[in-house]
Amino acid sequence: MAELCVLCDPIPNSDHTVKLIVISPEAEDSREHAVLAQLFAAGLMSYHLRKPAWTRAQLAAWLLALPAEFHPRLVLHTHHDLATEFPLAGLHDRDEPNPKCHLIGDTFRSRAVHDLPTLRASLDTYDRLLVSPLFPSLSKPGHAPDARLAPTELKSALALPRRADVIALGGIDASRLPACRNLGFDGVAILGAIWQSTDPGRAFADLQTASTSSAISAYK
Repeated sequence: MAELCVLCDPIPNSDHTVKLIVISPEAEDSREHAVLAQLFAAGLMSYHLRKPAWTRAQLAAWLLALPAEFHPRLVLHTHHDLATEFPLAGLHDRDEPNPKCHLIGDTFRSRAVHDLPTLRASLDTYDRLLVSPLFPSLSKPGHAPDARLAPTELKSALALPRRADVIALGGIDASRLPACRNLGFDGVAILGAIWQSTDPGRAFADLQTASTSSAISAYK
């Protein structure tokens, strides 16, 4: 994936705005609710709640412990039926579409994508696509960029008209924001750069500072 950097040198004076999203740690983190309140106060508008090993009861308890005012900023990855009990922003499919998503009206829908054919096929059927992995993972050692996401073809796919916001995921930190912008991504999703930091709030602020200098803004 060395070609990625060649294709994505920052474009001077670009006015393309890229959206900033944060993904939850997989396991329990005693800091999470406090940090999340801090991030929301700082301008974060979209948080993907991803706890793949958690039971429905654990997720429900987590949601109950979070101030209700923040629920509309959450995209839920598992136990989608909780969207009937909490006013969440939307639901995420890991890979194949989850039939339960269709039981919740016109709920905002997101999907994971790991190859170009799936990306192209999903551009008009989802509201958000998380494309990964783009760079060596910060949270999963040894998790490398996927060869199926060849930079030249990826850039061409991202130039197509689409309904979905297409979000870069995997190894994203402040130094990667210009590359993602110039590939044509609508946004970036942050995980390791926040949750592996000893000061997640400061890490988020640093990302915001970097994003401002790269014409990137915090978003839902």
